[in-house]
Amino acid sequence: MVERARLTANFRLIVLNGKAYIETYEKSFQTRDTFTLWGIVQLLRRYPGQVPDLDLMFDCVDWPVVMAVNYKGKNKPAPPPLFRYCGDDSTHDIVFPDWSFWGWPEVNIKPWEALSGELKEGNKRIKWVDREPYAYWKGNPSVAHTRMDLMKCNISEGQEWNARIFAQDWFSEGKKGFKESNLASQCNYRYKIYIEGSAWSVSEKYILACDSLSLIVKPRYYDFFTRGLIPVHHYWPIREDDKCRSIKFAVEWGNSHKRKAQEIGKEASNFIQNDLDMDHVYDYMFHLLTEYSKLLKYKPTKPQNATELCAESIACRSEGLERKFMMESMVKAQHNSAPCSLPPPYTPVGLSTLKRRKDNSIKQVQTWEQRAWDSKGN
Repeated sequence: MVERARLTANFRLIVLNGKAYIETYEKSFQTRDTFTLWGIVQLLRRYPGQVPDLDLMFDCVDWPVVMAVNYKGKNKPAPPPLFRYCGDDSTHDIVFPDWSFWGWPEVNIKPWEALSGELKEGNKRIKWVDREPYAYWKGNPSVAHTRMDLMKCNISEGQEWNARIFAQDWFSEGKKGFKESNLASQCNYRYKIYIEGSAWSVSEKYILACDSLSLIVKPRYYDFFTRGLIPVHHYWPIREDDKCRSIKFAVEWGNSHKRKAQEIGKEASNFIQNDLDMDHVYDYMFHLLTEYSKLLKYKPTKPQNATELCAESIACRSEGLERKFMMESMVKAQHNSAPCSLPPPYTPVGLSTLKRRKDNSIKQVQTWEQRAWDSKGN
């Protein structure tokens, strides 16, 4: 099963007696693989000798590929266990924290521990009521049709959708040193839009960290934490098939219900600051790898072409921002307490109740939207 996941994997990771080994198949886009491996090495430094022996394949591409439909039925093989950054309801890929938690040097995004603190301070610069009363989005629209569709919601002659949409030219930003892309300085609007790109987007945690009300266009994909978000508690749901009107209504509703809009935005930023701190990220990694290792029915061994990984070897061959971010996110010593206890899994009834709560919240918003448009005769 593990070998079959090699088809699209960028690398194979083996942990033996607390040491990590890697067999590289294909270099990832930018430094995704490097910073993912850096994060795993930091986990081993944080909890030395506690991560069990394991053998896994990792794919650093955005979209999941292990299609569930291909593994249903008596005569079908078991799905290959393949780790990546996101999944959806039609796939079996195993979801793992993305590389940007340890830094994204290509776009000058700092490691999460430092950046989350800056985002928290950035929230204090402008009071919510003093922010621009519009929905804000800035990103690369060319990566997906749904983002190109979002561009239609910008202010235009004769039409006001209550949105301010900006196309991000990463090449131009890079030449200017990303001076106009400081995430901690982008909480200037009361509402911030999250929309997927070719798959899930790293930007989601940065948008939710701002205590502006997050408007999330109906997502297809999830990462390791987003299934814990509740509509109208952590964010406002936006229709995928009628974005502009849905955004316009959300902004009008928020400007008419300022206290509630601020509460939702605050719940999201609290979730990101408290539940998504690096302690929890590492503990998620620890428990995920521990539970995965229990499923192995063979004793992992070091492949012939694998090389040992350690913090020094990774950092020494890096330079510039890449090395700077590694130094900033390095675990300096063993953690002084054990990982958090893994809570029991949801019961079928509990999971069904949670799903029903989410669905009902989204349906309620859609009902409010429809009533608003019907009352306007549109």
